[in-house]
Amino acid sequence: MTERRLVMFNQVTADGFFSDLEGRVDWVVPEPEVHRRAVAGMPGTDCMLFGRRTYQQFASFWPRALQDLSLAGPHGETKTDPAFVAMARWLNDTRKIVFSRTLKSADWHNSELCAELDPRAIQALKRGPGNDLLIFGSGSLVSQLSEHGLIDEYRLVVSPLLLGRGCTLLGDMKTRVALRLDRAEPFASGTVMLTYTRA
Repeated sequence: MTERRLVMFNQVTADGFFSDLEGRVDWVVPEPEVHRRAVAGMPGTDCMLFGRRTYQQFASFWPRALQDLSLAGPHGETKTDPAFVAMARWLNDTRKIVFSRTLKSADWHNSELCAELDPRAIQALKRGPGNDLLIFGSGSLVSQLSEHGLIDEYRLVVSPLLLGRGCTLLGDMKTRVALRLDRAEPFASGTVMLTYTRA
C-alpha cells in the first residue's frame, strides 16, 4: 500500500516572510490559477495538521465564512469566487488535527486535539488508510516535522512582494534540511509556485 504523503502549502513573500508582524496575510498577490489548483487538489487530501496559532486563525474565520457576506477572505478573496466557496466547504468538513499543549478544546467541526507531537504517531498516520495530509501555516509544527524528516513535499507560493519585516515560516528550525526542486511554475500575476521534495 502506498504511504500517504505529508504536504506543506504556504504563501510567502519574495523576501521569505509568511505573515506580517501582526500575523496578517493580506499582502498575498491574488492568482486565480493557484486557487483553481487548490480546489482541484482537494479530493486528494482528507486530513489537515495545524499548530495552535494557525488553527485558531482558521477556526475564527472559516466556520462562518459563507454565512457572513461582509467577510473578505484572508487574502482578500470575495464570495463571488467559486474557489473561495469550495475552499470554505472543504476546510469546514475535512478532518483536522491540532497540536497544542495549551489549547483546552478544539471545537471547529471535525477537529481533534493532540497535546504532543509524537513522530511515531505521524508515521503511523501516514501508513494508515486515506489520502494525503496537508499543513497550512503552522511554522513551529512544520519545523518540528521537517527535523524528523516527515514532510514529503513543500509547496511555496511566492508573491512578487518585499515585505521588509514579518514572521518567517521556519524560524524554529534547528537543523538543515536539503530539498530537491521538482517544479517552478510562474503565473501571470508574477507569483511563482515552487514545489520541493526532500533530497
